[in-house]
Amino acid sequence: MASDRARDLTASEREWLAVRSYLAGHRHDLTVDAARGYPPQATIAGTPLLAAPGWRPAAPVPLRDLALELTAAAASPPAPGAELTAPLLPARADGTRYRRYSDAMRELDAPLVFENRVTYRLTGADLTAKAPRLGFAGGRYFDGIDLGEAAAHQYAAGRLDRRPPGLPDLPGPSGPFGSSEPSGPAGPAGSAGPAGPVGPSGPHGLRGYVGDPCDLRRRRANLAVSTLTLRLDRAAGRASFLLHWRDPARVGHAGGLYQVVPVGVFQPSGEAAWNWRPDFSLWRCMIREFAEELCGRSEEYANQDGPVDYDSWPFARQLTDALDRGEIRVWCLGLGVDPLTYATDLLTVAVVDSAVFDAWFSGSARRNAEGRVLAAREFAAPVIDRSLTREPVQAAGAAVLRLAWRHRDTLVG
Repeated sequence: MASDRARDLTASEREWLAVRSYLAGHRHDLTVDAARGYPPQATIAGTPLLAAPGWRPAAPVPLRDLALELTAAAASPPAPGAELTAPLLPARADGTRYRRYSDAMRELDAPLVFENRVTYRLTGADLTAKAPRLGFAGGRYFDGIDLGEAAAHQYAAGRLDRRPPGLPDLPGPSGPFGSSEPSGPAGPAGSAGPAGPVGPSGPHGLRGYVGDPCDLRRRRANLAVSTLTLRLDRAAGRASFLLHWRDPARVGHAGGLYQVVPVGVFQPSGEAAWNWRPDFSLWRCMIREFAEELCGRSEEYANQDGPVDYDSWPFARQLTDALDRGEIRVWCLGLGVDPLTYATDLLTVAVVDSAVFDAWFSGSARRNAEGRVLAAREFAAPVIDRSLTREPVQAAGAAVLRLAWRHRDTLVG
C-alpha cells in the first residue's frame, strides 16, 4: 500500500511530506527556536512555553477552586482564509489543492488515531483573579490541526528554505516583532483572554495572522490538560514522577516528544449531546486520561444509553473517593501556549499517595496506545534538569515540571 501511494504522489505532495518529515524530526529544536522570537518575560520558568500575565498564578490553585463557564453558542473566531492556507497545502494529480491541513494529514501522514471530535474550546482565562476561572464554548479537534500544525509547517519550511510561493521570509530569533491588540480580563465564555506576549509578525502567513498566540480572540484554541503525576511516599519523604514518550505514528500532536502523563484534550467522552454537560469537568477528563494512559483502557466510551456513569465506574469512583479523602491532591499551576504549534495546555499536578498510586498504577516502563510510559524518576532538581536538558520534552511538560519544583513545598511538603 505504501509503495503504491508513493508512486502516485505528486511532486507537490512529496515536497509537503519532506517538510512534514523535517517537522516531525526537529519539533523540539524548532519549538525552542520559535520561542526565541518572543521576549524572555513571555515564557514560563525559562521554558519555551508562552503565557499571558493572567495565566500565571502566584501560587498553585486547587482544582476545586477553578470555576468553569460553558457557553454553547459563543461566537467562534474565523478560520484563516484560503489566501493564507492554500500555499501551505500540496496539489493532487488533478491539480486541485487539499482544502485543509487536516485533509492533507489524513491522506498523506495520518497517525493511528485521527478524528475530528468535538471539544471544549477555550474562550477566556484568568487564573490570577480572586475567583480563578476558565471560559469555554464548542469546538473541534481539527481546529487546532488546521491552524497550529499548519503554522508549524510554515515555520519548518522557512527553516528548510522551502517557503511556499508568496510567503515572506520568516523572522529569526532576532527578527521583527509585532503585536495584536491586548485582550481584556477573562469573563464569560466568548470574552477575550488576558493580555499576552508580543510575537513574531509579518504581513503574510499564518504566524503573522495569529500575532499574539495568547489572544484567544484571534484563533480557535482547544485546551489540553497536561498533568504531572507525582507518587508521594510520605514515610520515606520522597516523590517520583512519570514521563511519556509520544509515538509520532500514533498521535496527531507532539509526536516524538516526551511529556508528562496523563495528558488529554478537554472534550466530551463522545459525540452524543448527552455527554456535553456531564463531561464538562477537568477532574472527569483527568480520570479518563489516567485510565487510558496509565491503565490501558480504550478511548472508546460511546454507549447507546447515556453519558458515562462515573459513580458506578469503580475506577472513577475510587479515584474520586481518594480525592475527597485528600489521598489525591490536584492543583493548577498555570496555562500556556506552545510557540511552534499554538497548542494550549492547562498545567496541572496530581499528587497521589503511594498506597493509592500502587493500587491503580505502576512506576514501571510500559507501552500504551499513544507511545511509551517511562519508568518513574525521582522528583528532584538534578533529575528534572537532566530530563529537560537531555530529552526533547514538550514545552508544556517542561513548564509544569519547573513550576512543580518551584512550588514543591505546597505540593509535597
